[in-house]
Amino acid sequence: MTDIPITFQRDWIDSFKTRMQQDGPWHHRELYRLAWEAARACAIGDFNELQCLRHLPYLTPLPHQIETAQKVICDMHGRALLADEVGLGKTIEAGLILKEYMVRGLVQKALILVPASLVVQWVRELSSKFAIPAAAQRKEYMWTQYDVIVASIDTAKRPPHREIVLNQPYDLVIVDEAHKLKNKHTKNYQFIQELKKKYCLLLTATPIQNELDELYNLITLLKPGHLGQSTQFQESYVQGKRQVKNNETLKQELKKIMVRNRRADGKVEFTARHVITVPIELSSEERALYDQVTRFVQDRYHSDEEGHKNPLALITLQREICSSRDAAFMTLVNMHNRAPESSPLRQSIRELIETLKQVTTHRKAEKVLEIIKESDDKVIIFTEYRATQEYLQYILAQHGITSVLFRGGFKRGKKDWMSQLFEHRAQVLIATEAGAEGINLQFCNRLINYDMPWNPMRVEQRIGRVHRLGQTRDVYIYNLATRGTIEEKILHLLYEKINLFEMVIGELDTIIDRLHLNKSLEKSVIDILLSSKSEGELAIKMDNLSQVIQSVRQSMESIQPASDSWEGAVLP
Repeated sequence: MTDIPITFQRDWIDSFKTRMQQDGPWHHRELYRLAWEAARACAIGDFNELQCLRHLPYLTPLPHQIETAQKVICDMHGRALLADEVGLGKTIEAGLILKEYMVRGLVQKALILVPASLVVQWVRELSSKFAIPAAAQRKEYMWTQYDVIVASIDTAKRPPHREIVLNQPYDLVIVDEAHKLKNKHTKNYQFIQELKKKYCLLLTATPIQNELDELYNLITLLKPGHLGQSTQFQESYVQGKRQVKNNETLKQELKKIMVRNRRADGKVEFTARHVITVPIELSSEERALYDQVTRFVQDRYHSDEEGHKNPLALITLQREICSSRDAAFMTLVNMHNRAPESSPLRQSIRELIETLKQVTTHRKAEKVLEIIKESDDKVIIFTEYRATQEYLQYILAQHGITSVLFRGGFKRGKKDWMSQLFEHRAQVLIATEAGAEGINLQFCNRLINYDMPWNPMRVEQRIGRVHRLGQTRDVYIYNLATRGTIEEKILHLLYEKINLFEMVIGELDTIIDRLHLNKSLEKSVIDILLSSKSEGELAIKMDNLSQVIQSVRQSMESIQPASDSWEGAVLP
């Protein structure tokens, strides 16, 4: 065994003896007391306590956020899936973990990969709330010059950035919107897998969207082998196509690597949410146009082979008519240009375009103006179509209402600029679906769903932009639906009859699978809409579908509550 030399510092002894003999000079008791208090303040009483909290004068984390950070650092050793529901502060939790590791001297170099539209927002929050000098990646040299860098994953995985990033060791890697890594065969997944990282955090509100394999892939990124090999995982936890077995065992394993806080847990008090359905009566000329388009869609579905193969395109035309004539006009022009010159289809489309040109009213836009003027407050409008987005901005400007656009085609800097303009200058933000992801707009409490998507999760993402931590006022959501159109039928079926808002992730897929439809709900509804020969037949079919879905759901709940849905069965 190697001898370890031990030495003692003794030079203080002689000085101490002299003071004892002469009874001084001694230091002031007040100085001693201050030194003792300083030592006590710097002492760490419990290793599990977060030391970073004393260094955050501009942030007061909520109890569940502190608890999550402690759990990730002490129990999960810095590799975790943060899967809180929308609006509960996953970004704050990730920031706490990063700050704590930096205070403890365990993290110096960190890489944060987020959607392009969120890069500036992450940099701003890390700087203002955590005093972390993060930089937004803009130039190639920045990868090596900055210790904490925030970048788009799409940029990081492309040459020449890819080689630079992969050649650097990172103490901590954070990936926001991590559900986009659910497919292990994608370039994004493989890129994250190849990163050299000591600690890793994946952030997503929807760790399971369709299949249990998606969750397995995310866990494997964090801790390979934690749930066994793929074949072992299937044998141990998956039964049939969408059934989970050994639920409790799987939950216990997930608790070791995943944290999921829910609103229903009661840890956070949110302001009230008021959902208001706004029915809209079409003008006579709008009704004539809609009826003509409906006949065109149904005729083409029954007589045209291409239309029968692609019914979604036909239904989209109907939905665009409900949105704005501008959105439908672009689709009709594209259909006209694609049709053979000798085809009678061209003549039918030209007739529709002529009818469309005669429409001078737009009741839906008028209702939007009415809602905005009544509230005299900031409002977010969500639409599915860019043409509608631009039309609404034009209409608002005609009435002296300032607005800005937000959509996926904008570059990172422009998106951030639009958000800033909305907060400080404009009264209205008109967004396409790109505006529903990631951005925080708690300063606004009114949202108009101008076009209702068929996927309720997308609506929840929209609402999550305003109804989240930091919102101090009640939130008002206006769902617009034109009477006697496809819009009203879908709103009635999805959001009122079968209460899709209340279903957990994956539950609808399980129901559809049990009904042996072998297709999505969207396709099933499209078939009903296009095959019905009268309004009466359509109403009966839609009502039957809702009753069947409700019946299957009730039977599932009575036999085995929540265990047949992915989230209820799996997420701890």
